[in-house]
Amino acid sequence: LSSDVESALSQSDAAIDFSSPAASLAFAQKAAAAAVSVVIGTTGLEAAQKAELARLGAEGARLVFAPNMSVGVNLLFSLCAKTAAILGEEYDIEVIEMHHNQKKDAPSGTAEKLGEILAEARGLDYGKHTRHGRVGLPGARSKNEIGMHALRGGDVVGDHTVIFASRGERIELTHKASSRETFAKGALRAVKFLSRAEPGLYNMQQVLGL
Repeated sequence: LSSDVESALSQSDAAIDFSSPAASLAFAQKAAAAAVSVVIGTTGLEAAQKAELARLGAEGARLVFAPNMSVGVNLLFSLCAKTAAILGEEYDIEVIEMHHNQKKDAPSGTAEKLGEILAEARGLDYGKHTRHGRVGLPGARSKNEIGMHALRGGDVVGDHTVIFASRGERIELTHKASSRETFAKGALRAVKFLSRAEPGLYNMQQVLGL
């Protein structure tokens, strides 16, 4: 254990960071300067912070950045992309996520990633077509709307459900994490991936070959 980041990096080949957006970015910059591979699982990064990670990767750093390190969640990403593309606009999409009552950001980084994947599969602009909750009289649901709903309570590690609803049928794809150990295992797989990868910024789907 050490509180001296530079000293710790000088003795490391790779590092794993789950902290806060600002701290993760600063750490990634220091790791890149020390030629240390870094795996980042922090959520809540702004577009400019993500762009900075991409810049570090383009300039020779080795990084994996993912809002969720779980193998199961990343399989869910892949399944949702395929399902959205196949079903088309006749199926309404709603994303529901639930986490413990101490989680600070909403919706979760995983839910945001799901929304981005679903929008891309439908050829939509995520920012323009996402509705975060509904209240009052929002009117009828628009055809290409992606609903996003965040629930908080208890000690829930992380539940994510994507609903595809049409006339006469509904498909639900769900992942539930019961232990944070699954995130640690995924992060270690990412470290092993970076040990043989070319410089660049990668995501967990690339790590897993999905």
